[in-house]
Amino acid sequence: MREVIIIGSGPAGYTAAIYAARAQLNPLLIASSVEPGGELMKTTEVENYPGFPEGLMGPDLMANFQAQAERFGTEILFDDVVEVDLKGDNKVVKTGAGETFEAKSVIISTGAAYRELGLPKEKELSGHGVSWCATCDGFFFRDKVIAVVGGGDSAMEEANFLTKFASKVYIIHRRDSLKASKIMQQRSFDNPKIEFIWNSAVAELKGDAKLEGVVLEDTQTGEKTDLALEGLFIAIGNDPRVDLVENQVELTPDRFIKVDGRTSKTSLPGVFASGDVIDPTYRQAITAAGSGCVAALDAEHYLSSLQGE
Repeated sequence: MREVIIIGSGPAGYTAAIYAARAQLNPLLIASSVEPGGELMKTTEVENYPGFPEGLMGPDLMANFQAQAERFGTEILFDDVVEVDLKGDNKVVKTGAGETFEAKSVIISTGAAYRELGLPKEKELSGHGVSWCATCDGFFFRDKVIAVVGGGDSAMEEANFLTKFASKVYIIHRRDSLKASKIMQQRSFDNPKIEFIWNSAVAELKGDAKLEGVVLEDTQTGEKTDLALEGLFIAIGNDPRVDLVENQVELTPDRFIKVDGRTSKTSLPGVFASGDVIDPTYRQAITAAGSGCVAALDAEHYLSSLQGE
């Protein structure tokens, strides 16, 4: 029986592991066989993580996280969790390789995936003109013509933020009205750098080494037009990875794991959650890491309370 198992290997999972290992809890971190390291493995330059004034590549930052977790004794397993039973005192975690582990506590740091457009070249051009995070990448688009895809609050927020850098920002939306709140709509309508392209969907990405433009398709007539761009920000939502636990822990209406206030405590005793799987708003490496720290401390307090019983 283990003290704690951590599911997920982004900044939240690895930070939880660093804290849990230093507290002598001998954590097992199950990192995924396909995508260990989380969303940062897909990014290029990271310039806003404190302590690295020159910036560093996303995969290098995650390698540092992993090395630090291992230095303090974290056991890392590169496999996928396929089933969990979290309701009893003993939490059961099963992996794709057929192994079964038991622990007194579990930290879920499975992250959230940005929704993609599902177009050819989308993955190849990620970090080369295509982005899902204005806060992360806006700085690289100074004086460039770019576009944001989406019609909700996050799309409006990204577009307005990007006008600090870009010379022009198009908002491409597949309908003729927005889902965004009235205040966010008005802010976008009032911004002289923003131009709306209504009833349009991105049908094709152009460019090989970097994005050079998109082909737009009119959602009513099917007519196609070219639009030259140097950047495309996709803001059509994100999906928290909750498939493993959705029938066991309480979720928010947006399907993120619900936690108690600023803690990491879920609806089940001994089950904690951290990182993007609980966060529909900030979604930064630094906030995820902080959240992982909270989860490890909450788990440590929980395990101490068990010893006191």
